[in-house]
Amino acid sequence: MNRPVRIAVLGTAEFARRRMLPAFRASADVTVVSVASRDPARAAELAREYGCRAAVGYAEPLADDDVDAVYLPLPASMHARWAGAALLAGKHVLVEKPAAMSGADAAELCALARSRGLALVENVLFLHHSQHRAVMRHVADGAIGRLQAFDAAFTVPRRPASDIRYHPALGGGALWDLGVYPLRAALGLLRPAPSPRLVGATARRGPSDRVDTAGTALLDGGDGLALQLSYGLDHTYRSTYTLWGSTGRLTVDRAFTPPADHEPVLQLERAGVLTRLPLPSDDQAGNAVTAFAHAVRTRARPAPEIQRQAELLEAIELSSSAVDQSVQAPPRTERAPTANTTGS
Repeated sequence: MNRPVRIAVLGTAEFARRRMLPAFRASADVTVVSVASRDPARAAELAREYGCRAAVGYAEPLADDDVDAVYLPLPASMHARWAGAALLAGKHVLVEKPAAMSGADAAELCALARSRGLALVENVLFLHHSQHRAVMRHVADGAIGRLQAFDAAFTVPRRPASDIRYHPALGGGALWDLGVYPLRAALGLLRPAPSPRLVGATARRGPSDRVDTAGTALLDGGDGLALQLSYGLDHTYRSTYTLWGSTGRLTVDRAFTPPADHEPVLQLERAGVLTRLPLPSDDQAGNAVTAFAHAVRTRARPAPEIQRQAELLEAIELSSSAVDQSVQAPPRTERAPTANTTGS
């Protein structure tokens, strides 16, 4: 496939409008052919802005021969269902994280993508930022000695109560919305990749909340490597990770959501001396779009982290719910529809 990948956007979420649709428009590798929504007015509004077709309902683009792939910025509880429907319809899939809210659903999606030779890509933007490759080069070169521990945190201020993050039926909660970032950093950035085991987890929610608004998890990465993760929806903003070694430590701020014009500065501390290492800016959203187009053209197999991440998030949810009985597990997600699904 030498032409641009023809993509349909299923949903009009704020993140899609703010980050992904502009990245699609700026890319020579993809072209947006339709925008779908259950609200005809919202679909028409975005379609006019991007010069594409409007579709009512998410099923319509799945039957469109002009669509090669779909992007799913839907609530987390709907990801597995519509990713499965798209794969059954022969479409490549770029899905927001998490791709599934259970290890079983993630395994089923990955198996379906492999069996059909279709790309299934989780839209984890930060993995495509060059600052993380620079971090790993420093670690590989022995800048901090033997890696001993990895700490990561992603927390954001409280949003209005109507936000989907606070609705359990939509897959809300701090773990599924934010915990995925530090966990995926541990799974996707450390090399050789650890195969972590959950040691324990905590969760907390406010008296008026129906979902967890804060949590921590401790994982054993094997060979003495400790992985500590923190996340929250009711905090000051924090987006960072630190790699602790036998002779030093390396810290990344603005780790997960840096804007394209942000110039990162790594902080390397050894023997009490702090060295700042400036790096060039990078556009992780644009890089992610390019990477997805490449996955489509090469029919890349799903990354193993998709399933392992879902398994660990599910384990963290169960463990933290056992610690804090006020935190209830969200309802299980809808199963992927069969090939003759007609709407939502």
